[in-house]
Amino acid sequence: MPLSPIDIHNKEFTKSFRGYAEDEVNEFLDQIIKDYEILLREKKEVDRQLEISLEQARHFNSLEETLQKSIVVAQEAADEVRRNSQKEAKLIVKEAEKNADRIINEALTKARKVTIEIDELKKQSKVFRNRFKMLVEAQLDLLNADDWDHLLQYDIDLTEIQTSVEEAQEADQV
Repeated sequence: MPLSPIDIHNKEFTKSFRGYAEDEVNEFLDQIIKDYEILLREKKEVDRQLEISLEQARHFNSLEETLQKSIVVAQEAADEVRRNSQKEAKLIVKEAEKNADRIINEALTKARKVTIEIDELKKQSKVFRNRFKMLVEAQLDLLNADDWDHLLQYDIDLTEIQTSVEEAQEADQV
């Protein structure tokens, strides 16, 4: 067990005949007591700071463990999010492919219907064209007929027509 300042203070030496000067020894012991008290206070302060440092080290070690666990949890969560994102992306791609196939099929069906309608319109236009051509040819035949020339040969005077109309009206009145 180390000496305390009180042990140093209470220490008594035996006196001998040609011993040391008592006052000088007491003064030296008083100086040692003061220095020793200062050293003990500094030691207590160093011990206290050491305890604080150890407590901080334990706290930081605890934080480090917590952070490491948090990092592991975050990595696992990130992996889970990545896996879920990949699954969702695959589902979105499949859905988009289905929609694209459906749209393409609808477009092909509409294109077929339009093609059929175009063919039908072409047939109808050919029929209309042939009928119109026949009508025009029939009208041309009528125009080219000799009957028109025969009508142009008649030379009727306006006074003759008025006389004929008046005679017809008189006959109706009788």
